[in-house]
Amino acid sequence: MKKNNVKVLTLIALAGTMATGCQLLKDVDYTVTPDPLEMHGDSVRVKVDVIFPEKALNKKAIVDITPSVGDVALKPVRVQGEKATGNGNVIAYKAGGTVTYTDVVVYHPSMEASGLFVEGKIYKGEKEKDQLEKTKIADATIVTPFLVNKDFKVIIAKDAFKRVTEETFGAQINFDKGRSVVKPGELKQDDVKAYQAFLAAAQSNPKQAIKSINMTGFASPEGEEDKNNSLSTDRAAAGKEAGLKIAKTAKNEAASGEVYNMSGSGEDYNGFKALLSADTKMNEDDKNLVLRVLETISGSAEREQAMRDMGKTFSYLDKNVFPELRRVEMKIVYDQTGYSDEELKALTVSKPDTLKLEELLFAATLYSDLNEQLRVYKIAEKNFPQDYRTSNNVGAVLYMQNKVAEAKAQFEKANGIKDNPISKNNLGAVAGVNGDRKKAKELLGQANGAGSEVNYNKGILNIQDGKYADAVSNLGSDASFNKALAELLNGSAASVNGTIDASADKDSAQGAYLKAVAAARQDNLQGVVGSLTSAISKDASFKAKAAKDREFVKYFENASFTALVK
Repeated sequence: MKKNNVKVLTLIALAGTMATGCQLLKDVDYTVTPDPLEMHGDSVRVKVDVIFPEKALNKKAIVDITPSVGDVALKPVRVQGEKATGNGNVIAYKAGGTVTYTDVVVYHPSMEASGLFVEGKIYKGEKEKDQLEKTKIADATIVTPFLVNKDFKVIIAKDAFKRVTEETFGAQINFDKGRSVVKPGELKQDDVKAYQAFLAAAQSNPKQAIKSINMTGFASPEGEEDKNNSLSTDRAAAGKEAGLKIAKTAKNEAASGEVYNMSGSGEDYNGFKALLSADTKMNEDDKNLVLRVLETISGSAEREQAMRDMGKTFSYLDKNVFPELRRVEMKIVYDQTGYSDEELKALTVSKPDTLKLEELLFAATLYSDLNEQLRVYKIAEKNFPQDYRTSNNVGAVLYMQNKVAEAKAQFEKANGIKDNPISKNNLGAVAGVNGDRKKAKELLGQANGAGSEVNYNKGILNIQDGKYADAVSNLGSDASFNKALAELLNGSAASVNGTIDASADKDSAQGAYLKAVAAARQDNLQGVVGSLTSAISKDASFKAKAAKDREFVKYFENASFTALVK
């Protein structure tokens, strides 16, 4: 009997009306629920109603009944007449009665192609008077949950590779105190020369596209604030004029157009703090005093006066710090297009050490060959050992190559670099493959949020634990063999064909076999024969399996079925 089939639930198996040949016990009926027995969560539950008709059990009789399945004996049960002494279940002589027996036993392989049997002894007082011959009262055992694919999934940590990135390139022009005129010598400084060289190279580089050039003017924090605000704006305008001349010399068309943004930032107190903090020549006490003034006095005039009152300290600032603040910052903002896929693949062979971490992680995904993926991830691990993703991804490929022990070591290494849910999922997958369900549950519980693979892996454990509703939920909306199996075990045999047909097992032998089981649970002989024919044609081992599979017990005498499995 299948718990997931309402029609079958109404058909309770009546087995073995027996007469013992003596007056102590006459006829006994057995009702077994379910029949055939079923394995769920590594155990088999047995429920038997032992029915004693009127006047079936002598008032002084004692009956010890011992059920068994395969090679496993279940706990015995004692039944006694109303005048017998003892602690058994009492059955009235005239009225008869029913004893409900239950037991749960760990599944044993001998139970698969077997039955539920009862045997026992009949006593009057302490003397044995007769025996119950060993009799089959139900079929055993449905083991369909064992069809679960233990294809626990690992996660490859994602790269952050971007083909096109926004980059900047900058230079700085400094001005005399209170001035916004660009001195010729400033255009000969190394950073300005590099700025010009960048523009010249960018003109012929299709992978560099200038988006804007920002000119930001600044003033040092002395003098009147309003004048400094205007001065910083004038310096930005002067920077643009200088930038246009540089672009013309570099023959860069984009930098010669309307790409400039100008802004004046007034007195640069943030830059002042930064320069002051980095100064190694200034007396520390004087430096701290100036910093305290900057942090505690909000008005610019008051701040300037407080610094001027410091005498020599202010002179030092005016000579060594303020000149750096009187400037315009020229910043080119451009899109940088990175290597093409083919260039990346070539560089992993010819110049792997020139590639950045994200480039290597992405390059590995460009290969379908696992050996090539492994090669690139190992380069990444060697060059960037501080990033857990490199070790994790080496492990993921090893796992996919069925090198589970090596993969486990890599996942442990990755999680040691950084405790992370991705490696926890992968370690959980290893535990699941190795049959350590307790450890797998613990690790997967710590991997929440790492990806859909976590729930898929939990779904496998749910099936193994007999928690089929949870399995259906965790296996998600993606069609798979395990999803179809969970639906079947959860009572939705009608959903199996649709799920299998939408999965990678649409044309597989195991997919066809599961369809046959689903058809059997729906009393569809034509579906059983058709799907079994397909399964056996693709994998002959399913012939022997079907011949003993208690999912098909109702068809064991059917000619169409036996012709397939004989």
